[in-house]
Amino acid sequence: MKLAMVGVGKMGRSILEGVLRSGFLSAGEIGVLDFPERTQQIAEQYAVNALNPEDLRRAERVLIGVQPKDFPALAPRIVHPNTGYISIMAGVSTTVLSRRLGTRRVVRAMPNVAATIGRSSTALTAPPEAEEAGDLEFARKLFATVGDIYDLPERLFNAFTGMSASAPAYIAVVAEALADGGVKQGIPRAQALKLAADVLVSTGELLRRKHPAVVKEEVASPGGTTIYGLAALEARSLRAALIEAVEAATIRGFALGEDE
Repeated sequence: MKLAMVGVGKMGRSILEGVLRSGFLSAGEIGVLDFPERTQQIAEQYAVNALNPEDLRRAERVLIGVQPKDFPALAPRIVHPNTGYISIMAGVSTTVLSRRLGTRRVVRAMPNVAATIGRSSTALTAPPEAEEAGDLEFARKLFATVGDIYDLPERLFNAFTGMSASAPAYIAVVAEALADGGVKQGIPRAQALKLAADVLVSTGELLRRKHPAVVKEEVASPGGTTIYGLAALEARSLRAALIEAVEAATIRGFALGEDE
């Protein structure tokens, strides 16, 4: 078995779908382990193997997708020799992973919810032992099936989590607020929501090609409507609020990773 997935929530399903869609692994090379009913349902839906804890010894690598608070109790049950581990748990460092799992063959990964549509930004980091064993390269190929890969030093991981992994929620709030503004001015709700989504997608494409300041300057003509809107955002400290959101989420990442 090439990969066992332990904890298959929304993110785990997205990764599973990406792997199968891309052909990186076949269904027969993948096993899943979750609560019994969910394990069986996922195994039947995707034609992968339903696992028991003892089956993990047959896996070359294990993807850990449980909540960080559940990891200390889970770890002793999934420790097996000659196994590599890949974690998508927020805040849990490679040091903690290595200590709990008794091996340095650990990769820490942080995808975001855009994995559900194959557009995730995923950060990866690993100690040298995981790289030498091929675990890091396997993780690169695994997460490439759901988006782009970023190799980052671990000291930046919680900042990446606070910015990139959490950002879809921040941007969703911005989109909802834009739609509310449109509704306030008389645009029907459904149309306002579509307009907000469309403008965020198109602006994202522009930002891949141009610096944010350039995009802003191209839209905000002297004395025009946009500069008045920008002034209102500055008055309400939108920039400071987003910066503080990233900082707060980063700090929370460190707190989630605290381990006795």
